[in-house]
This record gives sequence, structure tokens and C-alpha cells, in this order.
Amino acid sequence: MATWHRLGTTEEVRARVPFAVKLDRHQIAVFHYGGEFRAISNTCNHKGGPLSQGRLRDEYVMCPWHAWEYSVITGKGPPGYGEDAAAVYAVEERPDGVYVQTPPVTPRRVIKHDPHPLLHPEPKPAGAPVRVLGIATTAMDEGNPRFSTSDALLEHGLEHARSARAADTRLIRLRDLAFRPCEGNYSKASHACTWPCAITERDPDDQLTVVYEGLVHWADVVLIATPIRWGQAASLYFRMAERLNCVQNQITISNRVLITNKVAGFIITGGQDNIQSVAGSMFTFWSELGFVFPPFAFIAHSRGWDAEDMERNVRQVQASDALRLAARELVDRAVDFWTIIDHHRGELARPMERAGRKANPLARTAPEEALT
Repeated sequence: MATWHRLGTTEEVRARVPFAVKLDRHQIAVFHYGGEFRAISNTCNHKGGPLSQGRLRDEYVMCPWHAWEYSVITGKGPPGYGEDAAAVYAVEERPDGVYVQTPPVTPRRVIKHDPHPLLHPEPKPAGAPVRVLGIATTAMDEGNPRFSTSDALLEHGLEHARSARAADTRLIRLRDLAFRPCEGNYSKASHACTWPCAITERDPDDQLTVVYEGLVHWADVVLIATPIRWGQAASLYFRMAERLNCVQNQITISNRVLITNKVAGFIITGGQDNIQSVAGSMFTFWSELGFVFPPFAFIAHSRGWDAEDMERNVRQVQASDALRLAARELVDRAVDFWTIIDHHRGELARPMERAGRKANPLARTAPEEALT
């Protein structure tokens, strides 16, 4: 049965738009466009963003979370958007005020889209060898290549993983990927930061997918190599780290731990000192994603703050048998530690679930009996 609801006088409603109102369990966004009041569902079909907080562009309101658009007249998206549509509600402007009718005159229409590949990973075959992923964060121009000490030690470690540990290995160089910076969706609302990342889901040309797939689904052991830049990790490292917020945020908003039973280690080199600070920051970040660490989980090289003769620093790394041995031993410690974890995987699963909940007291946790 249709019901009309008074929102207020014309002057009162005009002063409030755009705004949201709940009527008979309907979340409704009210706008003023083309000289008339309009009303559509306040809930974006994509991830539930509040359309009343979006910006109008002609007749289309843009969801403030991930930029999906809906006509405030028809509920449909712009041409080429497909058949998705928000519900549309009848609005009447009467002498005594503005009224909205429930239920909607045209219903919400949600078209089933193919799930993103990150939501359906290929399982690791039984008996497959340990998988070691290397991530190189050094930035350089392809037209002007140079020797990277962190890259060199990472590549040596991966070669050792293949030859001595029979590992399956991959190397990702962030400088080879074209990926957009984080759009700060978490700053809009915690649930606006999604898995998969909204950028990855929306933009097929964004190339950070290989990092997400490698970290969350493929790798058992991850080695991250970075130079020291002004006492910090490389700029590409931080660009990647910002985009990984969507992984950690799953723990906060839904107690969903995407990364378990995975081991991380670090390679840190540079012409400036600050190794322990860089390592400490990396330990904190990667532990928040769910990684665990072997004993002595990083190797490093620096000649100190005043060692500005970088060519000597490079020659020293190139000639150092000790550093190459350190890279091999880091791989061995990480692989050995993962082997122990993998052997006791079933015994560790429950304590790690509890650890995730305790680390994030604001997470929406399931009842204890639901986890048994």
C-alpha cells in the first residue's frame, strides 16, 4: 500500500537538500534538480555508499565512496553504465509542503557482475613447493638504469631460493607497474575501503593487481627490498603500502584476515644510516597485514650518514661475499620458518583467528560457537 510522507515545508526542504531520510525502512536521498525535488534510494548498489553525500553532475549524483553515478530522475546510470539502477520515489510539492511516497515507483535494479578474479584465487596444489615472492621498491628511469644494491641482493636471494630450496619464485618490480595512488577511501568511511581495492575493481588498467594476488593468494614467503631514502623506505614502497590498507581494513571492519601462515623478510640498503628505524616501521606494517617473521628477519647495509661517495657504496655491495651470504641465509631462515608453520597449520589456525580479534577490538566478531 502506497503511503505519502510529509518532509516539511518547501522552504524547509529546499534548505536541507541534499539529505537522507528513513521512511518505512526505506533509506531515501532527496535532491533538488531542474527546479523540482527528486528522491532516489540513498544506498549505492556497489558497496552501500550514501548517495545523499555525493556531488550532482547534471542529473547524476556521484557516490562519495567509489564514484558510481545515478540519475536523480530515473535512478539509472549514465549511458554505458549498464542496467543497474537505484530505486526512484515519487515526490509531490503541495501547498502545505513536500511529500515522498513509499514504496518506490521504480524498484532498485542490481545486475549480477562477474566477480573480480581476486575473490576466487586458484588454490595451491597439494605438494607444490614453497613459493617465494620478491618485491623490489627501487625507482629508476628505464632510459637511465643504474645498479640497485637492494635489487641485487633480492635477486641473489631469489636465485638461492630456486637453486638451493627448490622454491617457486616470482619477482615484482614496482617501477615496472603503472598503478594509481591511494584515493583515501578509508578517510571517507571505513567500509568504503574494500577488498578488492576499489581502484583495482574499477580500473582494469591499474597494475597493482599482481601485488595483491602475490601477497594474499600466491606467496608463502615474501621478501621486500628497499633502499633508504632520506632516512625512510623508498617512495614506491609507501605508494604500495597505502594501497594495501584494503587488506588490513578487512580485519577492522569484518574480522576477515586475508593473510595467514605467511612469512616476511626485509632487505634494506642505502648510503644513509637509519636502518633500524626503517626496519621497525616495516615490521609494524607487515605484521598488521598478518605476516609473521623468522628470527633475524632483515639484512641491511649502510656506510653511514656521511658516506656520500655512492659509487664506493655500490662497489662494496657488488664485491661483498658477506652480503650475498646474508641474503641466502635470510631466505633459508624464512623458508625454514614457513616450513614449521605449514607443518603445524591446523594447530595454528584457531589461535591466529583469536589474535586477529584481540588486535582489533572494534571488529565485528562472530560468536565463539560460530567459529568452532
